[in-house]
Amino acid sequence: MSEPAIKASVERALGDITNPRLGRDIVTAGMVKEVAVDAAGAVTFTFVLTREDPGSLARQARKAVEGVSGVTAVKMNVVDSADAGAQSAVRPSGRPAAAPAPPAPRTPDELPALGKVLAISSGKGGVGKSTVSANLAAALARDGHRVGLMDADIYGPNIPRMFGRNEKPEVQGGKIQPLEAHGVKLMSLGFIVERDAPAIWRGPIIMKIITQFMHDVAWGELDYFLVDLPPGTGDAQLSLTQIVRLHGALIVTTPQEMAVGDSLRGAKMFERVGVGIVGIVENMSYFVCPDCHARSEIFLAGGGSRLAAELGVPLLGQIPLQAGMAELADRGEPIVVSQPDSPAGMALRELARTITTRTAGLVPALPITVAPR
Repeated sequence: MSEPAIKASVERALGDITNPRLGRDIVTAGMVKEVAVDAAGAVTFTFVLTREDPGSLARQARKAVEGVSGVTAVKMNVVDSADAGAQSAVRPSGRPAAAPAPPAPRTPDELPALGKVLAISSGKGGVGKSTVSANLAAALARDGHRVGLMDADIYGPNIPRMFGRNEKPEVQGGKIQPLEAHGVKLMSLGFIVERDAPAIWRGPIIMKIITQFMHDVAWGELDYFLVDLPPGTGDAQLSLTQIVRLHGALIVTTPQEMAVGDSLRGAKMFERVGVGIVGIVENMSYFVCPDCHARSEIFLAGGGSRLAAELGVPLLGQIPLQAGMAELADRGEPIVVSQPDSPAGMALRELARTITTRTAGLVPALPITVAPR
């Protein structure tokens, strides 16, 4: 099939998708732009969303194009409508129009129904942040608390695998129904997009997703609402502080100085926007021999303690390495559920009790607005 024929078929397929907010198909609504097909049948196009549009439209568009005969690959660039408008604005003279004034920063909402809202963050990947998040949520639920866990790691959502759930959530009465496992209510982008779909998204789209997960999910009444953030200090972290008033942040690190240095930058980001650090969790802190029960510090010792001292916050817990823990996570079994009396299971259960005590008197912070550089 020729390139023009494939392009026409792609546009027809996209024209069959209706935006429920507008009551028109996404092509005539101007949501599809810059459709191109190369000689190999690879399709690229830009998809324009507003914050009022359902995020599922992007997934529908991708699936529709993938189903067109002759299409070999699909690259879809999802942009916010404000970005698209700014990029295409040109004066009659041919010179770019002046950039519009940035919108006034929104005031984050206080959502008392969610209980204590805690961000779980790390400065770098690979420190076990999601493992700590999943087990902390499950341990709190085992202690009788009502717990929600939001997977805000847009680029690498691992919470679905760690809880053994991968179904698409239902929508009832205009609200997304969270999935549930081990007594924890769950929401993740991993429930919505295909497993192999890369998240090539800019800041406005990330903020839209986090806003939708906060406001359009039927969380109900909770005691604790945990947010598993991606590594670093990027759009997801700042978006969260602009959307909801947090009670505090937990910083996960490992003992090595490289991880501690990155975690320090992550902690300073929260402090800069007015969100307090509840404390430090040192993961992979030591190893307990299953035969002789001797404790060995495989990595350099004391990194979590030094970070806590530098920030003036407590070291909340030290979680040991444990053989088989990764396999349990792959099977959707948090170790606090499957092996609660193991060294790691006991340390994570104690961490949950410590956090319950430490957060009992916390009130949600009103973050400080940080001007972009």
